[in-house]
Amino acid sequence: MAKHRRRSNQQRKADPGWSGRRQLAEEGAIVKDWGGRLPIALTFPNSYYVGMSSLAFQLLYRWLNSEQDVVCERIFWEKGAAAADRPLLSLENGRPASEFDIWAFTISWEMDYFNVVEMLRQAGIPTLSQERRNSSRWDGSPWPLIIAGGPGITMNPEPMAPFFDAVLIGEGEEAVPKFIDICRDALHDDREGLFQTLDRQPGFYIPHLRPSNRDHADFRPVERLWVRDLPEYETQSVLYTPDTEFSGMHLMEIARGCGRGCRFCLAGYVYRPPREQPLETLLGWAETAMANGRDRIGLVSAAVSDHTQIDELATGLANMGASISASSMRMDPISVPLIQAMAAGGAQTLTVAPEAGSERLRNVINKTQTEEQMMRAVGLAAELDFPQLKLYFMTGHPTETDEDIQELIDFTLKARQIFRRRLAINATPFVPKAHTPFQWEAMMPAAELKRRQRTINRALARHGVEVRADSPEWAEVQAVLSRGDRALADVLLAIPPGQLNTRLFFRTMEKLGLEKEHYLGKWKVGSPLPWDIVQSGVTESYFHYELRLANQERTGLSCPPDTAGCLTCQACDDDWAFRYGANENRPLPAAKGGAWRAQDWLPWTKLKAQQHDTGLGHVTIEPIPLK
Repeated sequence: MAKHRRRSNQQRKADPGWSGRRQLAEEGAIVKDWGGRLPIALTFPNSYYVGMSSLAFQLLYRWLNSEQDVVCERIFWEKGAAAADRPLLSLENGRPASEFDIWAFTISWEMDYFNVVEMLRQAGIPTLSQERRNSSRWDGSPWPLIIAGGPGITMNPEPMAPFFDAVLIGEGEEAVPKFIDICRDALHDDREGLFQTLDRQPGFYIPHLRPSNRDHADFRPVERLWVRDLPEYETQSVLYTPDTEFSGMHLMEIARGCGRGCRFCLAGYVYRPPREQPLETLLGWAETAMANGRDRIGLVSAAVSDHTQIDELATGLANMGASISASSMRMDPISVPLIQAMAAGGAQTLTVAPEAGSERLRNVINKTQTEEQMMRAVGLAAELDFPQLKLYFMTGHPTETDEDIQELIDFTLKARQIFRRRLAINATPFVPKAHTPFQWEAMMPAAELKRRQRTINRALARHGVEVRADSPEWAEVQAVLSRGDRALADVLLAIPPGQLNTRLFFRTMEKLGLEKEHYLGKWKVGSPLPWDIVQSGVTESYFHYELRLANQERTGLSCPPDTAGCLTCQACDDDWAFRYGANENRPLPAAKGGAWRAQDWLPWTKLKAQQHDTGLGHVTIEPIPLK
């Protein structure tokens, strides 16, 4: 029998006119009465604009509210609210955060760690898990159980481990119902027993019950959760609001994971293997959305153009009259129907991500797109009259030289000769991430990153190219948090609310005896890592193998959609890897079994490098050779 804490003010009926929600033009919000229900605060430690742009956050909101005896309301961080001593309230009913039994954070970026601490203080809740376990509220009831998940914490939870009672490692679809069941039975009767029960479940990390150092006698790593049957779950928009990056667009996650294996990219490893939603399902979702007046369709995936039926999907959506946007695309191969459908639907920007200007450096980072392929995409953007073209680069990659920076400049100037409208580039500093082949690599010093960014800006600004560059100093803070350990929790606690800046952050580290150079420097392969507690699926030996290839300036292995028969990186289990049985039953005949190399993407290249009528003119794309 579910037992929920009851207070007199919890009997207050849901207020549809609550002023915090009244100011928002939302569609799809779920408002429930609190009586007899388990209250959960789904919290995004950033602004409403940023949080509501996250499809994952919306899906969690639906999953939690699908439980009849659960009331899930949203809470967002608001800049300046804590300093102004404003209460932290839920969006749906204006309930104080401290009144919820469970506080569930979804964290997308390391820089939001500071906001988590601020929100705990703003709510009047003890910031550290140990403090909450050793005390109670004024009425003797336990403090809210505070749990976190999301890509910003799940692969290295250690800097935030002292703050959370539990951390969900990996994908949450299958874990959320089990978590709710456990909390129904034990949330108020035996909190420590509840922690021990969660500790026995796959994917749940209870920091005070597990030592994180792999040399400890009681070390037990937490295996990451991943969904083997993605089509079982409806991964499309739940809420609509104009106050987001996508402004009322209907979002659909068409695939999860990316098998390209870019060596700097966390998502390319921790969301392996790539999985897809079926074409028929996606077209059905879009048809329903358009019938409800949502004709702007956003395709969400780590690599939208890698969906095995992206051409058919783009064509089908275009035939429906949908206006299409895509979160990210590869140019090897290029999906011409997708680009032409985006143009026909009025998309304003085409984005290409070379990541590095030279082929040598692209080999180092395992970015197999060639300059020829990317220039074909630039030419297509020009021919189809896209108003803007964006090029995404990273600066400070391992082994990067001034010659590589010059090739980045030369690449952009070639693109400028082809594309004469608005051209913008991003020069984002490389930050080493846990569970990637570059996890042991040093970060380039901020002063050198700034010098290279200035070189790029001076060379391109006079040609009408807009150069955007993230702050190297803040990138250093991100790198420290990305590679951090539990000692960083003291730094987060020591920084006064509202006073954060990079100088204060590193000065606080120094006062606490922590060396900036340790977190930013090169680490010895094989030494213990703060994130050893997380078993991401990909083995450390595989990361080391990819790092050796990088040092040889060689591209490595990949994991295309619907591949099978491969256990090379160990992300897949036997059941998944051999789900098709005999090799001839596999859907992609180019794969011969075992690990794939870049040339195994050739079937998509041939399929998509064809002549297409755009409706805006005839576009011819010659066959694209792959090395």
